[in-house]
Amino acid sequence: MKKIVDGYFHLLKMLIALCLAVMVVLVFGNVVLRYAFNSGIPVSEELSRWLFVWLTFLGALVGMKEHGHLGVDSLVARLSPAGKKFCLVASQLLILGVLWFLFSGSLAQTQINLDVEAPASGLSMAWFYGIGLVFSVTAAGIVLHDLYRVLAGKLQDHELVMVTESEEAADLAAIQEEIAHQNRLAADHGKR
Repeated sequence: MKKIVDGYFHLLKMLIALCLAVMVVLVFGNVVLRYAFNSGIPVSEELSRWLFVWLTFLGALVGMKEHGHLGVDSLVARLSPAGKKFCLVASQLLILGVLWFLFSGSLAQTQINLDVEAPASGLSMAWFYGIGLVFSVTAAGIVLHDLYRVLAGKLQDHELVMVTESEEAADLAAIQEEIAHQNRLAADHGKR
């Protein structure tokens, strides 16, 4: 199962890179055509907007899986392990509620716009709203997995706070964890 999930998120990362590359080509090509040849690519702006929306949602999914989102942890970090677990379960349940709203709204918009054509490209507008479905289903899977790990007691105390206030604090925590890991390895090696 881990290979399937890792493969899925690898695919998402490749889609993000593809979206970015196509956006650069469309926008840069359109600029060059406008200034050099007084013409342009009519669908460039529309497709670039759509790709940017998809890129943003897919990037948020990758960040969510890696627990890379920033948040305010100043209160939760000071709580006892039981308090941290309670806050984590409560926040995960709230996130699931929001994801349900996002899913149901995206599903309704996708169904409504299934036969509506985009003005420049003629593509179905369902492609634009469909990313909400992809995001909400995938994010719900991530949240449910994290919720299972909390309720099954598979998280260590330092994993109970899944956000950090700054990237520097996250980097410092990663360095401290690496040093602690190396100290444990050295201690185990010294016992032999």
